[in-house]
Amino acid sequence: MKFFVDTADVDAIAELNDLGFVDGVTTNPSLIMKSGRDILEVTKEICGMIDGPVSAEVVALNYDDMIKEGRKLAKIAENIAVKVPLTWDGLKTCKTLSEEGTMVNVTLCFSANQALLAAKAGASFISPFIGRLDDINTDGLQLIEDIRVIYDNYAYETEILAASIRTVNHVSDCAKIGADVVTAPPNVLQNLAKHPLTDQGLEAFMKDWAKTGQKIL
Repeated sequence: MKFFVDTADVDAIAELNDLGFVDGVTTNPSLIMKSGRDILEVTKEICGMIDGPVSAEVVALNYDDMIKEGRKLAKIAENIAVKVPLTWDGLKTCKTLSEEGTMVNVTLCFSANQALLAAKAGASFISPFIGRLDDINTDGLQLIEDIRVIYDNYAYETEILAASIRTVNHVSDCAKIGADVVTAPPNVLQNLAKHPLTDQGLEAFMKDWAKTGQKIL
């Protein structure tokens, strides 16, 4: 499973990338706002840091302007995935851009029917939002499972990019279901390495080692 980091913080991306944990990056208008930087500038810098897809989102709501914005974003770098919302105009934009050879990430997916339409429109990635479904007492992971079944039934090449990841359990559950990608904030990816029993075991080892009076260096 691929790990995308969901942030526009270049320092956080660099730290995870040095460990080999970054297969791609996703951004959105809210993350760009948090970075405090110009969207074109920071996106270009991120694209230069990693080889994988970098999602940059359009902000227009109608097809004509989405196409213009999408084409401008696509010119930033070859690894740009233009991010469009799962609306009718977004799907039309997806079809046009994908036919032009541009990667497209269709975002804000909340149903299997929406995911089916995105695949038929040629999306490179579909981004179902797990956490936001959980927020309204709907099983977000069930959506991932439903999309996996549909895509496998018809051999769609669109990759399932599980988004709105809130917990480490979301990550492991998505891996078991068969999501192609998870995109998560840096802190969630870092928390994958943590376990209280690891900490307890390490503490016990250190106490015993101190009693030996030995040194390795």
